[in-house]
Amino acid sequence: MSYEQGEKAKAIDIFDAEVIRGGIAIENAEAHGKFIMEAFDKDGHLKWREEFDNLVTTVGKNLALDTFLAGSAYTVVGPFLGLISSVSYTTGPAVGDTMTSHGGWTEAGGTNAPTYTSPRKTTNGGWNAASAGSKAITSAAAFAITSAGTVKGAFLVYGSGAVSTIDNTAGTLYSAGTFAADKVLGNGDTLNVSYTASL
Repeated sequence: MSYEQGEKAKAIDIFDAEVIRGGIAIENAEAHGKFIMEAFDKDGHLKWREEFDNLVTTVGKNLALDTFLAGSAYTVVGPFLGLISSVSYTTGPAVGDTMTSHGGWTEAGGTNAPTYTSPRKTTNGGWNAASAGSKAITSAAAFAITSAGTVKGAFLVYGSGAVSTIDNTAGTLYSAGTFAADKVLGNGDTLNVSYTASL
């Protein structure tokens, strides 16, 4: 006598529950900015236009926070725009840079080409009202180039002690940035620099 042995399967009911909690909305504010530079030759013809992001230094962030959140009758000194030279350039701006210590780059305009009609250009009183988390200077700062050279980028210095004198190391280095590639300026050129700060 033969028979087939059947398979037996036990029926099991499984209930699974999942609780989904509402997510936490986190908003991060990060200080950054953008330089826009336009170079014109002596006849007013556009030679090149470049825009590039910058980094905001640690000392720049600290000064901004102190004045935003704990300032009392605070008066802005500067800000002043300066240019970065290719002379002795080894590395771009770093977050730890200060006006007295930025070993990878030098300021253009004085002892380092390209030179321009001094002083550094000021933006004080020349800012549009902030909108959508950004604030821009109202019109470009014009640098009248007096000797040829290669410019690497630009920087912004302000705060207590800051002055418009080229190569002066006083004040707080707020931000600095460089081009993706070097840009050459000739004697008689004009370099217009615009800046927008954002949070």
